[in-house]
Amino acid sequence: MPRLHNHRYWGHDTEPPMREQIFCQGYAQIENHRMFHHLDGDIYMRSNKNYGKNGAAVVDKKGNIYVNTDYPFQADEWAYVIAHCLLHLAFGHFDNDNIPKDAVGNFHSALWNQACDIYIARFLADIKFGRAICEDPASHYSIKLNDEQKIYEHLLYLSSNDITTKYGTNGSEPDLMGIEHPIIYKAGEKNEFVEMFSYALNTSVSNAVHHAGGHTDRKKDTIVTKAANWFLTHYPLLGSIAASFKIIEDVDLCYKYEIHIAAVDISLGEIYINPTANLSMEEWKFVLAHEYLHAGLAHHKRCLGMDKYLWNVACDYVINSWLQEMKIGKMPEEGLLYDETLKDYSAESIYDIIVKEMRKFKKHATFRGFGHGDIMSDDVKGFQRDMASKGISLDEFFKNALKEGFDFHSNNQRGYLPAGLVAEIRALSTPPIPWEVELGKWFDYQFPPLEKHRSYARPSRRQGATPDIPRPRYIMQEQDFANRTFGVVVDTSGSMSCNQLGLALGAIASYATSKEVPFVRVVFCDADAYDAGYMTPEDIASRVKVTGGGGTILQPAITLLEKAKDFPEDGPILIITDGYIEEKISIHHNHAFLLPKGHKLPFVPKGKVFYFRERGHF
Repeated sequence: MPRLHNHRYWGHDTEPPMREQIFCQGYAQIENHRMFHHLDGDIYMRSNKNYGKNGAAVVDKKGNIYVNTDYPFQADEWAYVIAHCLLHLAFGHFDNDNIPKDAVGNFHSALWNQACDIYIARFLADIKFGRAICEDPASHYSIKLNDEQKIYEHLLYLSSNDITTKYGTNGSEPDLMGIEHPIIYKAGEKNEFVEMFSYALNTSVSNAVHHAGGHTDRKKDTIVTKAANWFLTHYPLLGSIAASFKIIEDVDLCYKYEIHIAAVDISLGEIYINPTANLSMEEWKFVLAHEYLHAGLAHHKRCLGMDKYLWNVACDYVINSWLQEMKIGKMPEEGLLYDETLKDYSAESIYDIIVKEMRKFKKHATFRGFGHGDIMSDDVKGFQRDMASKGISLDEFFKNALKEGFDFHSNNQRGYLPAGLVAEIRALSTPPIPWEVELGKWFDYQFPPLEKHRSYARPSRRQGATPDIPRPRYIMQEQDFANRTFGVVVDTSGSMSCNQLGLALGAIASYATSKEVPFVRVVFCDADAYDAGYMTPEDIASRVKVTGGGGTILQPAITLLEKAKDFPEDGPILIITDGYIEEKISIHHNHAFLLPKGHKLPFVPKGKVFYFRERGHF
């Protein structure tokens, strides 16, 4: 907390002057603010400093803030001034590494001070703190004001006549004392003011989320809460996610839900810790990071019809491998799923391996225990409901938290991140391509645009003006259409609804027409394969009938198509199924699968796989 030092007043029997009382009221606003309360600095009242004209305060690189309490500000204006000076320290504006320089290492200290003042003025306007003592810089500058270095570069290109408005706390003079000689940190040294700001920011977010969720109870620090606080102050990648979760250490609850070490309920925003696990602080860091990554990477939403426990096991192998590479905490000896041979595998790839050896992996234990996944679910979506009331989905909340943490982690070079984790985070921030677009690209690849040929043959209707003069025109030749067809195998006995099947067939018919595919070879398959022959794209969707049941064997239909003498040797095949098919299919032609969202093939496919849903159900 910023410390207030008084030099001339505050005797036992002496009441401070009115202006100092007003100043102290502004200081009280800093004390009561959930973020500024945690910042560091020493505030000296009525100091003998040479302030500029209309100057109210200055700050030096040691963290000393000198205030001219004779200046006639109101309390909320003083709160603004103190916050401004504290943020100079918190943003590292005295740090040599943060200051842009020219080719020979020089910089314009006054312009850098001005750039920092503009940045802070915009920051305080955004968070709506105090009463500004200057106009909003956004009304004067057209550039984005979210980067001090870019603001500084912009000021360099402006003439001195264009830089007239001051946004600092020392009137017309710089408010950064000694900025001409910025701080150069040695190896291993850190800016404690910046570290404290990181902690303050994450703590304020944590308090806000806990308060919004109704978690107002505060228990004394434990080894687990200390491990959680470590992420807030030292590991920005997971800091925002850590701030959003409530840690529950309850032996009875863990006994009830059979939680051996830890588990996470992402929809409730809670992590359950068994305090009898007797792990060290470093081991708890590993466990908490493990649960945070489950949430940030949306593992609870990516199951897509797979066995939930085996999917949980696959995700555990991936996360634990990453944490080992990142050197976060220490691996616990119990409940750890780690195999060096599975390094660099995705969770989906590991799941496919697990399915082949299900008996072996069913015996493995997660942090929750044997036979139970540590990704829990609950019908009471408290945290999810709370996020929705703020206009953001739970998935978006965690995705944004992880993405912003990744950006800060990368920009500030805060440590090594495995390539697989980086790829997953970037994939989360990329909007998914709609299945119709992916299917359209597949058609583009299979059927490139036809080439038109010039012809001088007479058209069927003569040109009225000059019927005897031949003129060129462009036509399609019959040989162009000879191999322009594909096969469709339709599983009609699965659990797909008629609406979904109609949607898939309708999309196929639409793309076939747009790609000038005159006929499509269709095979329906339930108990037996039924060859419907060649159909026009318009007739495809109207000829299907779902007969129910499930458990279709598709190989006879594939074989029928591939051996048909009237089907092109290189004709692609599109297979529409719900995934309840045999565990092995032999397909020699180029092919792709179209499945309802949430379903999965029982084997690793060689062709493309597109997942679709009815509109309105994404």
